[in-house]
Amino acid sequence: MHPLLILALGMATVLGLIVVGRVHAFLALLAAALVVSLLAMGPTGEAVAAVAEAFGATAAGIGIVIAFAAVIGKAMTDSGAADRIVRSFTGAGGDRRAAPALAGSGAVLSIPVFFDTVFYLLVPLARSAARASQKHYLKFLLAVAGGAVVTHALVPPTPGPLVTAAELGVDLGTMMGVGLVIAIPCTVTVLAFAAWADRRMPLPLPDADDPEAAGIPEAEAPPAVLPGLMASLVPIVVPVVLITASTVATALGQEVGWLAALGNPNLALGLATVAALIVYVRQRRPSRAEVAASVEEALMSAGVIILITAAGGAFGAMLRASGVGDVLAALMGDGAGGFALLGLAFGTASLLKIAQGSSTVAMITTVGLISGAVAGVDLPFHAVYLATAIASGSLVGSWMNDSGFWIFAKMGGLSEVETLKTWTPLLAAVGVVAFATTVLLALVVPLV
Repeated sequence: MHPLLILALGMATVLGLIVVGRVHAFLALLAAALVVSLLAMGPTGEAVAAVAEAFGATAAGIGIVIAFAAVIGKAMTDSGAADRIVRSFTGAGGDRRAAPALAGSGAVLSIPVFFDTVFYLLVPLARSAARASQKHYLKFLLAVAGGAVVTHALVPPTPGPLVTAAELGVDLGTMMGVGLVIAIPCTVTVLAFAAWADRRMPLPLPDADDPEAAGIPEAEAPPAVLPGLMASLVPIVVPVVLITASTVATALGQEVGWLAALGNPNLALGLATVAALIVYVRQRRPSRAEVAASVEEALMSAGVIILITAAGGAFGAMLRASGVGDVLAALMGDGAGGFALLGLAFGTASLLKIAQGSSTVAMITTVGLISGAVAGVDLPFHAVYLATAIASGSLVGSWMNDSGFWIFAKMGGLSEVETLKTWTPLLAAVGVVAFATTVLLALVVPLV
């Protein structure tokens, strides 16, 4: 069977099961991987075994990192470390710089903590800032959400950029560094759009008694004792520094054994996990049972994400085995193949985001398609830019089939129409800016 037809049937399986059948993403991606494998290899035992092997290989590459990241996020939330970081940002910025402080807090916290948790944590502060100024509620709310979603999509160890980098063979330190660079103009875009939207469509602070405001958390009094800022930042700074240092040393040809070990993402995140748990234990003095319960809760949420990303990795591996990458590379031609792939990556991720709602599924499905084509193209830039192009596209097209849409609407107290007028165009603008920055960096700083 022709590889493009296999690709079409595989994509139809994913979208049909998720969008029409409302099947869980893990089952849909695994079913698509089996369909592609059976069509490419024939109805043999080897076809099924190949899916299992690819699933295991992806889980081996990203499973430990995702599990550690989930525990770090939970420990930082329970210990008050996340709260300390937010209050330090907002305190340093003052009332006049509340929006940049909230956006910066969201961006920093969303590196180790999942988006919904970050948003829930920061909504009370957005409401407090709006109450103090008696205006600008929408600006503060968009700053919080936009800052959090930028690093969630662009910077590992969140699942989407993590598995995208792994599938493209991009070093995690390089993905972190480039993702953080691209996050800067994206965050500026968030603040500019938030200010513009607030002037164009000012929203009053929802009344806590209003049914439409159900689910909006009230600002809580700060805990009696919060960890210090330096201790709070350690679980974020440690893995970034270790992984980046190892990447830089390798790039300079100065590999050091101990640095390579410490810079391994699994060990770096493991050390960060230990640090986060130490802060939690010192600040809250929980019992051993409470610590175990907290870790177990984090690992339960991580398990679902690991299953989805591993299934997506298996789907991508089967697409590569089908030969679709070679066909796409031939269609691209030798001339503009590299930059045409950037456009293909961005466009495909955007279409998948619009179709099924999940940015993570959009990223891991797109990278399965793109990674096969990379092998047939002599890229004029580092593959990290393909990863950020995919991440950029996964931001475009958030609407009612996206869980983030409803988190923003319900926790922010906005109607569906108000959310479509604010959240949806904000993410589209951020995605376009991220892609434009990706193309610019690929031209100016190709890293090859």
